[in-house]
Amino acid sequence: MQRSVPRPPLRFSTQTLLLQLAVVLLVVLLSATVHAWLTYDRVGSDAENQALTLARTVASDPQVRADVLAISDQPGTPPPGELLAGPLQSAAEAARTRTGALFVVITDETGIRLAHPDPQRLGEKVSTDPSEALSGQEITTRNTGTLGPSAGAKVPVYAPGSTTVVGEVSVGYSMETVAQSVARDIGPVALTAAGALLAGILGSFLLRRRLQRLTLGLEPEEISTLVHDQVAVLQGVDDGVIGVSADGRVSVFNAAAQRLLELPDLSGTRWEDAPVPEQLKSLTRTAAGAVAVPGAVAVPGTVAVPGAVAVPGAVTAANSAGPAVDALELVAGGRVLVANARKALHRREDLGWVIMLRDRTELQQLTRQLDAVGTMSTALRAQRHEFANQLHTLAGFLGIGQHQEARDYLARLAATGPLKFPVDQAELLQDPYLQAFVGAKGVEADERGVALRIGPETLVRGQVTEAQDVTTVLGNLIDNAVNAAVAGSSTERWVELEVLDEPADDGGTLHIVVADSGDGLAEGTDAEGVFAEGFTTASGPVRAGGGQGFGLALARQLARRRGGDVKVLERGTKGGPGAVFMATLPQTTAGKPAAATPGAAGKDENG
Repeated sequence: MQRSVPRPPLRFSTQTLLLQLAVVLLVVLLSATVHAWLTYDRVGSDAENQALTLARTVASDPQVRADVLAISDQPGTPPPGELLAGPLQSAAEAARTRTGALFVVITDETGIRLAHPDPQRLGEKVSTDPSEALSGQEITTRNTGTLGPSAGAKVPVYAPGSTTVVGEVSVGYSMETVAQSVARDIGPVALTAAGALLAGILGSFLLRRRLQRLTLGLEPEEISTLVHDQVAVLQGVDDGVIGVSADGRVSVFNAAAQRLLELPDLSGTRWEDAPVPEQLKSLTRTAAGAVAVPGAVAVPGTVAVPGAVAVPGAVTAANSAGPAVDALELVAGGRVLVANARKALHRREDLGWVIMLRDRTELQQLTRQLDAVGTMSTALRAQRHEFANQLHTLAGFLGIGQHQEARDYLARLAATGPLKFPVDQAELLQDPYLQAFVGAKGVEADERGVALRIGPETLVRGQVTEAQDVTTVLGNLIDNAVNAAVAGSSTERWVELEVLDEPADDGGTLHIVVADSGDGLAEGTDAEGVFAEGFTTASGPVRAGGGQGFGLALARQLARRRGGDVKVLERGTKGGPGAVFMATLPQTTAGKPAAATPGAAGKDENG
């Protein structure tokens, strides 16, 4: 037996449409019913008032009052034939015919009919209670008598010149006539209700289309899943994500973006008014392709969000977006960031922009450290060949019996140490980390024909505790100085480094001064302008993603974030010496001076 396939549930928009139609239909039916009932009641009330007016007119007729009094004074009731030919019957029928009433009935003080549309009912007691009218009260009634349902009134008949009730007049209009009157009014009511129903149906369809457009055709379950996944992805990744809606407002500003830009949540802020770097705003002003932003470096490629969760019908930057804008580098909040923007589209609908931010600060620091390690590795490979030659020399001395010469040769080797960097007075840097880093920079400078030397005022007694910040600032200053020395007109190329630590209980301050043999700052160059993002004196094409133009800007922001600074002490002159830079880095060394060891100075006193 085949199992029946369950019917898929109705879409939320369809359910909403059906519910709205049901509500509109119910409201229209209730309104039409209430209106019909109010019309019926109004027409019935008009019939009662008309009957009351007619009854008063008949009851106040002097001739009717006199005739009713005359019959009431007689013993008994005249026979029906006499009543039929009498003046009361004639007066009652004349009034009924003239006004279109269902009946006009006149009775004596006991409720016996003296006039009635049906002659056979004459001389009989009325079918409805006449006691209220006979007691002197005027009343309106809706009841069913011998002639059918009616809306009428009863009025007492007084004796001429007296307040004595001698009978009553009962007038009624047929309820069927009332219903016919209501039926005539129902037509416009029905047309109005039908028009309201059509308007409600049209409004419901328009509302359904707007709901589908606002929810991008997603069901509530899909929207709920999308929100959960969005929160999980946006708050779980290390990349900053900024969403800008089609109307120019920030719709997404995740925690990583707040951390990288050091800004609060800007959701709801106009993108043009947001306090973000101008380079980020420039990314969204271009429909496609690369953006030329002053001071920004274009980086080919895009940045993807790791761990993104696919949701049916959801919009993602990977499969529903326009062309990505080439990435650019910028410095913000003491960090080097790579940013790129992508147009977000869904079924040809423009949803705005998605801007991705990735932190390259740590990557640049690791790259710089890796370069230093590579340089040291190259130096070690060169030393390996040198050690091999030294061993061959020792073997030669021992082979010819020159033992004393061999001992003297070993003593000289022990005095120079196992590894020699091309850095003069490197032993002044007692911190092993600084010694190794500056030594590696010395090897790089030596390969470019620049001598890196340590100034005589250098004295580092403590131990570096913030290696990343120190190497970032120090490495940028040395690299810039080496570049300036290479590009300078002086034949003697050198870079001089002086480092002095200032111990303190809460962390010592490191003072760094770097000078070179270059030509100094160019004429017209502002001393503060060299710290602007994108400023570079590098010759030749700028390597994409190389970070040129950000070194000094990043170094100053890192120093100022620690309460220090990087500034130009001297502008330098043409032909040398070149510019002099000074950096101050508080709380970057240990509070107590580190104990100096022979190995720290690069020498082995024990041989």
